[in-house]
Amino acid sequence: MSIILDNNTKIIVQGITGRDGSFHAKRMNDFSGKVVGGVTPGKGGLTVHGLPVFDSVKLAVSEAGANTSVIFVPGKHAASAVDEAISGGIKTIIVITEGVPIHDMIKLFAKAKENGIRIIGPNTPGLLVPDKILAGIIPPTIMKKGNIGLVSRSGTLTYQIASDITKSGFGISTAIGVGGDQIVGTSLSEVVTLFESDDETSAIVMVGEIGGNEEQRVAELVKSGIIKKPIVAFIAGRNSPPEKRMGHAGAIISGKGMSANEKIDILKSAGARVALLPWDVPVLLKEII
Repeated sequence: MSIILDNNTKIIVQGITGRDGSFHAKRMNDFSGKVVGGVTPGKGGLTVHGLPVFDSVKLAVSEAGANTSVIFVPGKHAASAVDEAISGGIKTIIVITEGVPIHDMIKLFAKAKENGIRIIGPNTPGLLVPDKILAGIIPPTIMKKGNIGLVSRSGTLTYQIASDITKSGFGISTAIGVGGDQIVGTSLSEVVTLFESDDETSAIVMVGEIGGNEEQRVAELVKSGIIKKPIVAFIAGRNSPPEKRMGHAGAIISGKGMSANEKIDILKSAGARVALLPWDVPVLLKEII
């Protein structure tokens, strides 16, 4: 039915007793009924919006069957929450938190990989399967179910482009924000590859930005024939100056091939279509579908 999330998804919210965790736990559960509880150490036995609170992730897994965690724990404690989710048996970890120390996350990415666990984020808006499942903070009202896979580095641009796609008559199979930090657990190229194998996705929209080399990797996959589905891309930051961080922790031009215009040229040379403005994405979709 989608990538990463499916009918067997059972979500817990780490940090459910906090303001953001409580608000979004209710929002996610109202949308899909897939939230089975939350975790706040020392507050086990409470309920939040009718959802049970557990003292640990292990208890949430053993007693509620949780397999996916959405983390709203503040930055300085978020790495410990991720580590607990890995050790507790969670298979998909979605880290909404911004400002998680990068060195902590690098160690946790390695630990997760060793255990076959997927981390999305940090600094991600999460995932949405329209009409099915919300795991994160993406507004579900801005899109409808369809066959366009959407992956983005930017939360805000995820919302804008998803809305533009929907208003143009298309629908979304899965929308996923990989996160805006310099290093994230699941990359643009990994998600594009998942969309390539997804029967419900006919075309892919990728929203990239300055910095890093993930867009170049996607271009290589297209050029090599591994990715056969049509791709429409938008790369943010065409007017960004070098060596100046722009918004996201990872959005900085610090080497060759990292500027928006260089990425646009690389993607075009591989055969991808590239929109120069966000609202041009559905225009290009209409040309290829």
